[in-house]
Amino acid sequence: MTSRGVREHHLRIGARDVLLLEGPAGWGECSPLPGYACDPLAAFAAATEAATIGWPAPRREQVPVNALVDDGAVVAARLAGAPAVKVKVGRRSIEEDVARVRVVRDAVGPHVPLRVDANGAWDVDAAVVAIGRLAAADLELVEQPVATIDELATLRRRVDVPLAADECVRTLDDARRIRALDAADVLVLKVQPLGGVRAGLAVAEAAGVPAIVTSMLETSVGLAAGVALACALPELSHACGLATLDALAGDVTVDSLRPRDWVLRARAVVPDPDLLARYSVMV
Repeated sequence: MTSRGVREHHLRIGARDVLLLEGPAGWGECSPLPGYACDPLAAFAAATEAATIGWPAPRREQVPVNALVDDGAVVAARLAGAPAVKVKVGRRSIEEDVARVRVVRDAVGPHVPLRVDANGAWDVDAAVVAIGRLAAADLELVEQPVATIDELATLRRRVDVPLAADECVRTLDDARRIRALDAADVLVLKVQPLGGVRAGLAVAEAAGVPAIVTSMLETSVGLAAGVALACALPELSHACGLATLDALAGDVTVDSLRPRDWVLRARAVVPDPDLLARYSVMV
């Protein structure tokens, strides 16, 4: 038992270490993803917020979510009805990325918003070339094409496709710099790296651009925080990247937070005691 009546549950789900906090306001998750930019202290703060004080009042009851195409075959049936589709790029040659994005565009048709995410894989010159070729697929936006805010600001003046900032924004100062440099068209928000739902709302306000809430591949407990953030934003103009539960090797509830008709509804998630016991580890 930690302070303020919060109980810790240490879990191992597949290769992922997950800390769940159980408190008077509900459940929170702290599960930094190895190799991904996330301060463990920020993730713990997000979990503490959820467990001890809960989340701000929602402005909407549900959020649309996008489909994700990563590795593996592109299956049109799995994308049917999605309000938007995101394709991971930057880990293959540009020829392979262009071909894969074209396959997805052909599968979903001309009217579904299609975005790509490079996770900062390119420098500015490479990004100009890649985006120029990928733009033929009529992209909604390119997520984190380069690594830094300064690079993003430079790139934005050299391409016509909207750009989204993700990994380069982790603090209010980062968000203010995005605004000052006019470096991005969209801001991607993840609850754990930002330190909680309220911190995410403050970052979005400071950046002054539309926001997309995405996950860090959490359990349903962590995903519920992402939905809470999306539901609390003043405006939500883009589908969110929160349909990611299948990327994890298991879940802590039998009533998992999976979308229906590409929509996730805001709700509390309470882990199942048997599943907590299954994944529990000694620390």
